[in-house]
Amino acid sequence: MATKEQYAFRAQKSLGLVGGAPDYKVLEGYPPPEATARTYKYTPDGRLFAVALPSYVRISNASDLTTLCEIPVPNAVEIGFSPKGTYISTWERYVKPADETTQHKNHRVWSVATGEEVISFVQKSMDNWDLQYTPTEEKVVRLVSSEAQVYLPSDWTKGIVDRLKLDGLSAIAPGPGQYPALAVFVAERKGAPATVKVYNLSALSAAPTCSKTFFKADKCSIKWNSLGTQVLVLTSTDVDKSNKNYYGETNLYLLSAAVMPAKTVLFDQRVKVIHDFGIHPRNFIAFNPQGRLLALAGFGNLAGKVEIFDRRSLTKVCEIDAPNTSWCEWSPDGRFLLTATLSPRLRVDNGIKLWHCTGTLVHVHMVEELYQASWRPAPVESAPAFGNTLPPTPKPSASVEAYQAGKPTPTKPAGAYRPPGARGTSTPSIFKREDEGGSPRTDSSSAPSRNGAPPGASARPTPGHSGAPVPGAAPGQGLRGRVVPGAAPRHPPGWVPPENADKKKKQRNKKGKEGEDGSANTIESPRPAPRATGSGVQTPAGSGTPRAGTPAGGHPAGRSVPQALDLSAAKSTPSGSGDAPTPGTGTGEGLDPVQKKIRNLTKKLKAIDELKEKRNRGEKMEATQLKKIEGEASIREDLAKMQAQLT
Repeated sequence: MATKEQYAFRAQKSLGLVGGAPDYKVLEGYPPPEATARTYKYTPDGRLFAVALPSYVRISNASDLTTLCEIPVPNAVEIGFSPKGTYISTWERYVKPADETTQHKNHRVWSVATGEEVISFVQKSMDNWDLQYTPTEEKVVRLVSSEAQVYLPSDWTKGIVDRLKLDGLSAIAPGPGQYPALAVFVAERKGAPATVKVYNLSALSAAPTCSKTFFKADKCSIKWNSLGTQVLVLTSTDVDKSNKNYYGETNLYLLSAAVMPAKTVLFDQRVKVIHDFGIHPRNFIAFNPQGRLLALAGFGNLAGKVEIFDRRSLTKVCEIDAPNTSWCEWSPDGRFLLTATLSPRLRVDNGIKLWHCTGTLVHVHMVEELYQASWRPAPVESAPAFGNTLPPTPKPSASVEAYQAGKPTPTKPAGAYRPPGARGTSTPSIFKREDEGGSPRTDSSSAPSRNGAPPGASARPTPGHSGAPVPGAAPGQGLRGRVVPGAAPRHPPGWVPPENADKKKKQRNKKGKEGEDGSANTIESPRPAPRATGSGVQTPAGSGTPRAGTPAGGHPAGRSVPQALDLSAAKSTPSGSGDAPTPGTGTGEGLDPVQKKIRNLTKKLKAIDELKEKRNRGEKMEATQLKKIEGEASIREDLAKMQAQLT
């Protein structure tokens, strides 16, 4: 009999079970918890459902929602079922007892059928806290410090029946099969490489049946195949010493290192390449339970793009856009994909989305502060097999239409930055592209450059900055110094600088600096003969005449002359005349108080006009912005009063 689809969710103020297609309704038979649930867990076969509440752990039948038992363990933080659902383990935070002769056994194992405690342990750390059962529950392995301890669930009173001790042991994984094995991982330590070893679980004292050593492995994830004949080891480091990846380095057993963007390759059991999916930003891969479909995705700091491939044809079935996904899981029947946005990773847009394997969104369930979501497990054989073609897409629920209707309308891109003085006005055509109505562009190869260079000459570097000659220019032009429009030429036509000009200039500059600080050059050098300046006045060198490289007008070659500066007016004004700037011009330093207030009020009105434009475009407005808009009338009244005072 096929198991009906079902998923569970846990939020800050709610917990429930939701049925599958086509209704997707919350099951009413499950009693709501009276307090916030800490966690929940299904048995691997989906038969039972347990939830940890502040005062007890409730175990219910997932099909008819009847309560089987309530285990009196307060403040349970984690729970876990055995493979067949015979036992349930609970873990609570360790509390140091007042009496040193007693111990707080915070890890306890309970019988689901009777609700009685069968064994308990002291487990201070939550890392690797749960027991590792073999699929048949014949044996169970517990990791304690650097030791793997074996127990018999059929007789817990025997205690430890076998053990394996290795220095640096940090991960264990018993495998399935008729003769189960135990894979163990030892991390790098004191320059020694990391090691993965496989032992026969029935004879841990014997030599390992398989061993592999490698470097670049701080953590390890171990996956067995269903027959228990092969093991896949995924190792990772927090820091990539080659500096190729910010997120460390990842190695797959028998595969080469991968960096982001990841290279996804499908292998057979002999590690021969079946298909290469290319290099894309991905960090998630999962076959559906039937092995027919393969989901490749990039979550977390990636964009949340999900690609589904058909394993038979190795062709892409669809693409799904699921940003901000924290949890992704195939349904037991392999036809739906559950993506959830969970808290506290993201505290907004928390909820569950169900996607059909063809890429269609079929259900949306938004839940505030959602902590956990998962499918109800079911045996693979209980679901109908895939045919030659993919199953048809079911009709989406009403929640999809409501969700899409409530999505905000995409706003117009903000575009390029515009200074405050240019905001609220139309963009000049010279700054627009031709397809946006801008003026047509001219070919830079046929138009003269800004500095007067011939067509085709580069405007960079500017003559006088790098000293590079301009292609096509006369000899000696464009080597040093700036050319000021209207100024007399610094050198006669055909002038070529001497070969040692740079060396002599450096010597002059060095002597000038030494003379300024008084440390050298104390002997007065003979004054050179007078020479003519650009204005025709005979002036002795060193008495205010511009130096070499300084154009007429007194501006050094390294400074630019403002284009709006009237040089003739500057020459006609006698030095030291002390004329004050005209009030109301320049930067506003000469404005009287009334003019300053008018200027400030005008700026406020301009800002209000910009806010009104945003409101008309439908953008979200803050309360302070709305308050500014409401004060427009009073500002205009004040402006009118100030303008009346000027008249």
